Amino acid sequence: MPQAAPTLNFAPELLLRAQGVKVAFFDVDGVLTDGGLYFSEYPQDHELAQPMGGYRAAGEIIKRFNTLDGHGLKLLQRAGITPVVITGRDSHVLRARLQALGVTHAYFGTEDKRPAAELALRALGLDWTAAAAMGDDWPDLPVMSRVALSCAPSNAHAEVLAQAHHVTRVPGGHGAAREFCDLLLIAGGCYGEFLQEYRQ
Repeated sequence: MPQAAPTLNFAPELLLRAQGVKVAFFDVDGVLTDGGLYFSEYPQDHELAQPMGGYRAAGEIIKRFNTLDGHGLKLLQRAGITPVVITGRDSHVLRARLQALGVTHAYFGTEDKRPAAELALRALGLDWTAAAAMGDDWPDLPVMSRVALSCAPSNAHAEVLAQAHHVTRVPGGHGAAREFCDLLLIAGGCYGEFLQEYRQ
């Protein structure tokens, strides 16, 4: 059965930029999630609860992830592109989600993202020319400004939208990361082959 042409289309200059990408950096809040933070007050005896202003500090217990994004991250790994997560936050639910997706390169609780990205590049034996990145706010700019291809969800901050080579059609947490993954897969020549397996 001949391969059907992909429905998705990206500008040739984007595909050219994405060729040769071997590592993709992802922010979490606003990229892999919708950017909303769900907080619930911990019980008084919770091990993580800390006094703050006469109350117990609230703790983040829920994050909403999109399954489209999750499958995209798995496809990237299959295509030989390493997803790397760099986030200013940390939580048990985030770590569990990344573990379920097989994402082994992750940096938590880091606001200064450039050094973390450089550590990942050294560990993988790569440089910025083989990297792509997706972010939505100012802390992502030092990484986005150095990679071969930068991407932002449609709900990103204005300065990030101005920096990005590609802005997705949908906001973060609603398939934006999957669109970024699809772009990389098409540029790498894997998208059609992978899609055909589901059309058998």
